[in-house]
Amino acid sequence: MAHKMTHAPPAKGGGKPTKADLTQVPIEHLDLERVENLADLLEGYAKISFQARNLGACAQVLERMALDPQCTTFFGGAGALVPGGLKKVLRDLVEFGLVDVMVTTGAIAYHDFYEAHGYRHYKSSPDADDILLREHMLDRVYDTLADEDLFRECDDEIANMADDLEPRAYSSREFLAMMGERAAKDPTSLVGACYRRGIPYFVPALNDSSIGIALTRHHRDRVKAKKPMIHIDSIKDNYEMAQVKLKSPRTGVFYVGGGTPKNYISQVEVITEVLGHAENPHWYAVQITTDVPQWGGLSGCTFEESQSWGKFQKEAKMAQCLVEATIGLPLLVGYLLQKGVHKKRKQKKFSWQGDELVTLS
Repeated sequence: MAHKMTHAPPAKGGGKPTKADLTQVPIEHLDLERVENLADLLEGYAKISFQARNLGACAQVLERMALDPQCTTFFGGAGALVPGGLKKVLRDLVEFGLVDVMVTTGAIAYHDFYEAHGYRHYKSSPDADDILLREHMLDRVYDTLADEDLFRECDDEIANMADDLEPRAYSSREFLAMMGERAAKDPTSLVGACYRRGIPYFVPALNDSSIGIALTRHHRDRVKAKKPMIHIDSIKDNYEMAQVKLKSPRTGVFYVGGGTPKNYISQVEVITEVLGHAENPHWYAVQITTDVPQWGGLSGCTFEESQSWGKFQKEAKMAQCLVEATIGLPLLVGYLLQKGVHKKRKQKKFSWQGDELVTLS
């Protein structure tokens, strides 16, 4: 059975647990007078109940994952995290060396790129007049707005960037690095931080975003002009990710939300096995999500379910919490930073030649 962050000791000598076995670890009530920072709060959470305990367990697994020198850490993010105000929190994961590989939806990368130009998201209301918003070309993400007119400017820039490239197949990692070079002038940009620090950034569903919309314009223009065009080769992504996995003695995953990034990172173990390599499932796993497993969807499935697919070690250290990202992610990242985990960890370095990963050190 996989190792989850449990809180009650097993029965002494094996066999059926006694009442005494089951009542060895009391709840330690949260004492806010002793909480001086987020690290204290999360350590207190781990000793109470319900989702607070789960979030505390997530923090503990993340810390173990980060401090394992053999472990390459993959981050998978889905949801409107940048409009939600978490751009710099995501950037801090990269800038402070807490993750080694970034995988998100295209929307996260695009909204970050939009903000790297000095454009902003704005407070609104879930009860806003959406017909009026459309008249003003304002896009609503629940209680937050983005300027569609400025989106179109970003779309044009991305399409023009593609126009200037050699017509060939590119992995999403290659294309995101080019976007990151342009975004690097914003010190709080996630895409820019990945470029500056050489962290591979994959968007496995790039078509399903405004980046894909912009590249469709490039494609259309090239078709009309009877000229060759670039294209994003998602199978190159698979090949590149598999190389990262194969060159990593151990791997761990940190998921915020679910969707394509979650499955994409998890399945890289299956890819390597299909390519003929020995089993080496992920060793660590943390997820915060608002989805639940009983609907049968990937976003809410447990790590135990994924073990049936061979994606996680039998002895994997795993924790999962049902919490919304704008609440849970800052607490977890704050815990790691305030514990000084980033000062004890060396972020992985990658050397690529085309789609070949030459070294991972």
